[in-house]
Amino acid sequence: MRRRSLLLAVPAGLLTLSACGDDKSDQKKDQVGESPSAPQPSSSAKVVDGPLPAITAGTKFGEKPTVAKGSGRPSSDLAVKTVVAGSGTAVAEGDYVRAHYLGQIWDTAKVFDNSYDRKQPLVIQLQQGAVIDGWRVGLAGRKAGSRVEMAVPPALGYGSEGRGDIKGTDTMVFVIDIEETFNGKSSAKGKEVPQDDAALPKVGTNTDGKAPTVTVPKTAAPKKLVAEYVLEGDGEEVQATDKLLLQYKGVLWNGGKEFDSSYSRQQLAAFPLQQLIKGWQEGLAGKKVGSRVMLVVPPDLGYGAEASGEIPANSTLVFTLDILAKM
Repeated sequence: MRRRSLLLAVPAGLLTLSACGDDKSDQKKDQVGESPSAPQPSSSAKVVDGPLPAITAGTKFGEKPTVAKGSGRPSSDLAVKTVVAGSGTAVAEGDYVRAHYLGQIWDTAKVFDNSYDRKQPLVIQLQQGAVIDGWRVGLAGRKAGSRVEMAVPPALGYGSEGRGDIKGTDTMVFVIDIEETFNGKSSAKGKEVPQDDAALPKVGTNTDGKAPTVTVPKTAAPKKLVAEYVLEGDGEEVQATDKLLLQYKGVLWNGGKEFDSSYSRQQLAAFPLQQLIKGWQEGLAGKKVGSRVMLVVPPDLGYGAEASGEIPANSTLVFTLDILAKM
């Protein structure tokens, strides 16, 4: 089963960068709409310690686990246990988490999904309508670096209708390795790179989750795209087909006025790179996850001769972007 097996719904209106500077209500539509077949979210799930099947092999954090078949009747409540305690940031509802996981059926131990074989962790938001309620409730408060095991009853999974090979009566068992958590206060943590060119903007190197400063020089704007590291991470290189989790801020070259920022909304942006302006597509491709990148986007790679919200026609744009994760 594909990675989407955990999703309750599909994106309802991902923003393209062409919406930057438009109506604030439009900027907040990067949400996940609830599927018509999804069960109603439960906000008062009871969490208990067990029962939970034994993990018989692959017991270390990051290893693909082997999990025994459930013994007896599973709890009708959400059973959750931290198997390996991490020391990272605690996860909160609404955060994005990056995690490897394995899911199987309680009664049969049949594995219906796992990310370990794909060698690609899942990045997903713990938000009603975006993920099953078992994950949303069960991972809240757990720390990055932790391995969590949970048994999810149908009411907190896919409901009485089930999904795919998962019947409406099946309790699902998950082992989840939480690698990292991200929210509106997250920053890239890469290595600082010198910014020596006086003809280019200077971007702040703070990693406290606050918006970095962007200082634009009082010189003519470059005619071609500029894409430079401010903080260089050590993650995977961005591919043209990737969907990215980002913090960003955009200012005009002329006057330095801010026209859009995820920091001011305290809400991360999740964008398929192919849906964005050419300046982002070309400038971010090949850059490493975990980096802060400064882009100078000339009009022909931005919005050209047409105005867009607070962006005048023929504007050169300057962006600072923190590439937090691939999704």
